[in-house]
Amino acid sequence: MKKKVIKGLIVVLCMLSIFLFSTDNSRESTSKSNRVILGITNLFHKDLSNKEKEKIIDMFFVPIRKMAHFGIYLVLGISLISFLREFSIPILKLLLLSIFLAFLYACSDEIHQLFVPGRSGQFSDVLLDTLGASVGIFIYYLLFRKRLNYEQEERVG
Repeated sequence: MKKKVIKGLIVVLCMLSIFLFSTDNSRESTSKSNRVILGITNLFHKDLSNKEKEKIIDMFFVPIRKMAHFGIYLVLGISLISFLREFSIPILKLLLLSIFLAFLYACSDEIHQLFVPGRSGQFSDVLLDTLGASVGIFIYYLLFRKRLNYEQEERVG
């Protein structure tokens, strides 16, 4: 019971993090992305001109944002399958349910962004988010497949 609660809280915290990022208006969201890009850039190049910094931001803005989508949903996928595993769901249903719930949350996140000034909901982001969650789910499955198969055999046998 304690494991279910802790794993459930992790799922909720992950979803809350996604929700909070989505509440940023376009200016705040852009500013956060730019700070990440410049923070990484400063690790390698400290003395860049403003023009060079702008060029780097332009070059990496979209990839950084897409990697953020993918990464946070990868974590959500892992936390979802870990939580749902506590309910003794057959493996195939566990995988499909985890992906489906991540997809639904990605849809709700993009719908939420339609109501945030300067933001837009994009189906391509839903697909990217679902892909990130699916990768996380399959990583989890690959790491724990022997245990998952054993647990399933125990329930059947």
